[in-house]
Amino acid sequence: MMKHTLYALLLMMLALSANAQDSTAILSSLPSHLSSPDSRLYDTYFLDAMLQRQKGNHDATFDLLNRCLELNPQASEAWFFLAQYYGEMKDQDRALQFMQRATELEPDNLTYMETLVRAYIGKQQYEDAIGVVERIYEKDKSRQDMLDMLSRLYLEVHNYEKAIDVIDRMEQIDGKSERFSLAKSSLYLQMDQPEKAQAEMKLLAEQYPNDLNYRTLYANTLMANDQRDEALDVLSQVLAEEPDNYRAQVAMRTYYLGVPDTLRADSLSRSILLNPNTSLDDKVNLMRQEMQYSESNGGDSTRVLSLFHEMLAQPDASADLAEFCAAYMNLKKMPRDSVQQMLQLALQLAPDNASARLQLVQYAWEDDDNDRVVSLCQEARQYNPDEMAFYYYQGMAFYRQDDHLNALEAFQNGISVITEESNPAIVSDFYAVMGDLLHQQGREREAFEAYDSCLQWKPDNIGCLNNYAYYLSELGQQLDRAEVMSYKAIKAEPKNATYLDTYAWIMFMQGRYAEARIYIDQTLQNDSLPGAVLLEHAGDIYAMVGDVERAVDYWQQALAEDPHNKMLMRKIKRKKYIKR
Repeated sequence: MMKHTLYALLLMMLALSANAQDSTAILSSLPSHLSSPDSRLYDTYFLDAMLQRQKGNHDATFDLLNRCLELNPQASEAWFFLAQYYGEMKDQDRALQFMQRATELEPDNLTYMETLVRAYIGKQQYEDAIGVVERIYEKDKSRQDMLDMLSRLYLEVHNYEKAIDVIDRMEQIDGKSERFSLAKSSLYLQMDQPEKAQAEMKLLAEQYPNDLNYRTLYANTLMANDQRDEALDVLSQVLAEEPDNYRAQVAMRTYYLGVPDTLRADSLSRSILLNPNTSLDDKVNLMRQEMQYSESNGGDSTRVLSLFHEMLAQPDASADLAEFCAAYMNLKKMPRDSVQQMLQLALQLAPDNASARLQLVQYAWEDDDNDRVVSLCQEARQYNPDEMAFYYYQGMAFYRQDDHLNALEAFQNGISVITEESNPAIVSDFYAVMGDLLHQQGREREAFEAYDSCLQWKPDNIGCLNNYAYYLSELGQQLDRAEVMSYKAIKAEPKNATYLDTYAWIMFMQGRYAEARIYIDQTLQNDSLPGAVLLEHAGDIYAMVGDVERAVDYWQQALAEDPHNKMLMRKIKRKKYIKR
């Protein structure tokens, strides 16, 4: 009765297990251990180990499995699970030893054998892995994946003959194919047996005479063996039957490049590029070859641009090709107007082409064409609503136009598309500018929240550190924190007058007037055209250190910059600092 209960519990537990391999291994070993009348204690420990494993109590599982081995050293399943634990503990040598022992105890257990193969491969013991994989396939001929693994393992040990033998076995099952023939042909070439490589491709072409691609592959093999005339005959026959056969065109171009016959090779290049059967990747690769050839022969871009224009005039023209052409034009330092026209064509072909639109935005930004930036970004928000850069540029363009409400709206909408994968520098700038805009509107709490978010994404955003610190000092709030932030800014840019002024003013607000004077002097040294605010700060600081004469001088300079400032007039008249 006890045996039946334990067996049922194990089956129920294994049914709940997420690891199918573990389940297979245990089930295959259960009958021998559960049938022995002396194994009750072992069964109890093993069942408890599996229950602890299900709960994630791996230390307890490990100890219980070791106790199981003490009770029954012939228990393959205990060796198997301990091997896995040693693997997780990065003790690969012991993991392999335990896996070997489990497999020795149950040599017919496929789960054990497959796990042993992985262990051998992990240790780069490919010869050992090969023997086990051969055994697995011998036991289960439906496992064609084992043949694939065998072929790769034989390649690892450079046993090309055995690799070919495995491919032959796969061909007997699946029939001859391009994949198998190419693989064998390549192996024959590595074995320096070009005749066999050629014969393999010829056999494929003869077996499937209506497949022109196979005949083209055969022609390529002929060319590789310097049998160019024979290759030309085969390719000519293919192109006579199918003039737009892309592979044959490429092979024929290779032939003419080798002759060499530049005119015919160029003609074929054009045919390939205009061939609707040519993939975009192949067109791009061929255009790169044309560019390299052009650069190595004087750098004349005429032919390259002519090919681009012909391709883009086709009904199936690709936006990616237009963008590629724009990149080439940039490389050749062609006029920006021409490059922009090509990028505009890319947008006409694919309005959702974010990279082409972003380049146009950047050009407009560099030209200070804020209306153009706003227009391009507004369209982008329809086609690329999740692209954060467009919200940023649009918000900044509005900001440069002093349209702060629309700028804030653009930034707030941009924040909604931020993800964990977003660029931290851009996200940080988003929040920094938002903080400035909110502060200008008198929304201090929201501004400071935006600054906090900015610094979470990029703690060293210097502009934000300075502005946040200054606005806190104006309010007389969190001055110690403001000092820390401001100090980071001047450490990063020690000659930045704006940052130095902020630090001097924080010193002033903390009552550290002597230190404030040191930093306001540095500020004035680094600003050839100080503004009214900076000059007023200088006057206030000098007033508090007792140098009234210089204080009044600075206040008078500030008043010249800001003649309607009544507070400055009062300070000058009374010759003393007046707190706002």
